[in-house]
Amino acid sequence: MPDYSTPGVYIAENATLPPTITSVTTSITGFVGVAETRYRLNQPTKIHSWKEYTLCYGRYSPAAPYLAPAVCSFFKNGGQVCYVVNVADHSDSSLIGFDTTDGSAGGLQSLKAVDEVSTLCIPGATSPSVQLAMISHCESQGDRFCILDSQEAATLTDIQQQRTLLHSDQGFAALYYPWIEVAVEKHSATGELQLENRFIPPSGAIAGIYAWNDLQRGVHKAPANLVIKDAISLEMNISQSEQSLLNPQGINCIRLIDGRGIRFWGARTLAENSDELKYVPVRRLLLFLQESIQKSTQWAVFEPNGEALWAKVRLSVENFLLQNWRKGAFQGSRPDEAFFVRCDKSSMTQEEIRTGILIVTIGIAAIKPAEFIVFRIAQKTSTADPA
Repeated sequence: MPDYSTPGVYIAENATLPPTITSVTTSITGFVGVAETRYRLNQPTKIHSWKEYTLCYGRYSPAAPYLAPAVCSFFKNGGQVCYVVNVADHSDSSLIGFDTTDGSAGGLQSLKAVDEVSTLCIPGATSPSVQLAMISHCESQGDRFCILDSQEAATLTDIQQQRTLLHSDQGFAALYYPWIEVAVEKHSATGELQLENRFIPPSGAIAGIYAWNDLQRGVHKAPANLVIKDAISLEMNISQSEQSLLNPQGINCIRLIDGRGIRFWGARTLAENSDELKYVPVRRLLLFLQESIQKSTQWAVFEPNGEALWAKVRLSVENFLLQNWRKGAFQGSRPDEAFFVRCDKSSMTQEEIRTGILIVTIGIAAIKPAEFIVFRIAQKTSTADPA
């Protein structure tokens, strides 16, 4: 213990305070597609601006019509950071990628190793095999959400047929319709930079708005009724009655609203049988909470699995949830209406305690006060507490 009898600056750490849970980022998108250049094929590359993208990957070209405009739209609509995976061609096998026993991977599979990615786009890829692979990737990773494009020039019948082929009971994906018209940067035959209006898949713009919404308002706020800043027009104008038909099916419509610009109005996932997980902000809030808590409680591996650890973890998680409740993430006028945390003998079996498995049971009221969505976090501890 320091001797305070002499002048000086003394630092005394308070070991009784619970470890802080750090919020993970939810605003980084992973893009997979064909670029104008052959730069870094199948290697995820972190990109911080549209200019940086063009220096690495070029711009629009007839052979690479989707990736560059989507990334440009991402940055124009508020995105700040993304990862790009450049693939050789638009075949399903190239986009999905390969994953072998020696650890090599490409396309979508290469993003397994990029923990920062929280949303996923493969612009213009609308085949069922690719879109189902995207959903499967997000479900298996458990920390990201995919934004799916409608088919080009899709009619109301087409988009409803596309929707019937897509399933995500846990709500790890959202489908957007129709394509948007933007001014695309391209090089002329003489090499001059020019703009050309083209219809592009909307996923890049939607991902940018997700990122802006998360950074400015919070992941718990619905990313809906927001303007797509670079959109000029739509491939198809959706009426109110058509939206009323499509929205309950989990098809999020982009609409031109007189005097208010081009906005996307839906915030539905592909979950069909869940009253909670059918909403984009609820699913993404859960992903945020689960990953933040999981990562920030890994220190438990050094602790014995007993009462002292349980109390410390419980207080740490409660403090984190209390902060998010104060930001408006949960419903309820009191904390006990908004969330609960259990980390004791009621959340673990005797066998789990004996083998050093820590289980935290958490409930959050994302839609209505005191109506909890419950999830569990598991950590391996050093040993069971001999006490």
